[in-house]
Amino acid sequence: MVFSKERYKQLVERASPPSPLGKDCLLAFLFGGGLCAGAQGLCALYQTWGLSLPQARTAVSLSLIFLSALLTALGWYDQIAKYAGAGTLVPITGFANSVVSPAMEFKTEGLVTGLGAKLFTVAGPVLVFGVTASVVYGLVLVLLQALGVPL
Repeated sequence: MVFSKERYKQLVERASPPSPLGKDCLLAFLFGGGLCAGAQGLCALYQTWGLSLPQARTAVSLSLIFLSALLTALGWYDQIAKYAGAGTLVPITGFANSVVSPAMEFKTEGLVTGLGAKLFTVAGPVLVFGVTASVVYGLVLVLLQALGVPL
């Protein structure tokens, strides 16, 4: 069966439900903002427990990574994302979810060939690019300093 472009576009528009953009943006803003406010509250809590500010920030990062990974493993992160949308993409929680999700999907294949191999499906390229970019940036910086370029 062959469709013209116009006919195909009509079929897609009919089958696609309208997106409540305003509602989606509001929920993403509220959830993402709430997540960040909660992280700030955790930082204050950790400081009242005697941690210095740098230690409290580290503890907050670890807490958010752990909670995101746990919620992903329990299957709850996706349920939250259905309502919160882009609000779940706050970098540290979204990245933790993107690392754990592929691993959980392939856990039935075993610890090494399933869980271990798929753990870095998404994170691997990000880490490789980040490390490579930082090395290139460092080499350019060293070269510019060697040439006497003021930075």
